Amino acid sequence: MNGLDTQRRRFLLGGAACVVAAALPKKALALPLASGEPRVLSMTSINTGEHLNICYFDGQTYLANELHELNNLCRDHRRNVSTEMDKKLYDQLTAIYQKVGAKHPISMVSGYRSPATNEMLRKKGGGQAKKSYHMTGQAIDFHIEGVPLASIRDAALSLKAGGVGYYPNSGFIHIDTGPARTW
Repeated sequence: MNGLDTQRRRFLLGGAACVVAAALPKKALALPLASGEPRVLSMTSINTGEHLNICYFDGQTYLANELHELNNLCRDHRRNVSTEMDKKLYDQLTAIYQKVGAKHPISMVSGYRSPATNEMLRKKGGGQAKKSYHMTGQAIDFHIEGVPLASIRDAALSLKAGGVGYYPNSGFIHIDTGPARTW
């Protein structure tokens, strides 16, 4: 079986799990979650070309295997290392995606960065923070085709869920799960 067949099978199985979870009676979704609805992310790494369309929360619980796949997609592609990303970051992405009415996948520019990669980029004058939230799996830089960056920024700010950086000249938005702030 080739990689495309494996990816297609994972997508279909993940989608089926979300449909089943959404059809369960509300009593079965008794955990204290705000919406109780499944959460799906469609995201592409612009650095590796890898793409996921994955249900990472079934309406009741976060799905470990799917989170692992998202964490791998968000890995430091320069060193091929990943970390456990903050689940609230994925929730922010999902909320932003819904708020802007996006139709295309999220294009991830940067997710996890190892301390060594962060320092290398800093030395090259890239403007990375010395104690970047990217190094703790709490930040992601992204854009969404067909959605103005200002709209993505406004949606992120409306969440009041962490930091929001607006980089129109570089073509991306930064969000993190640190204290609410903007730049």
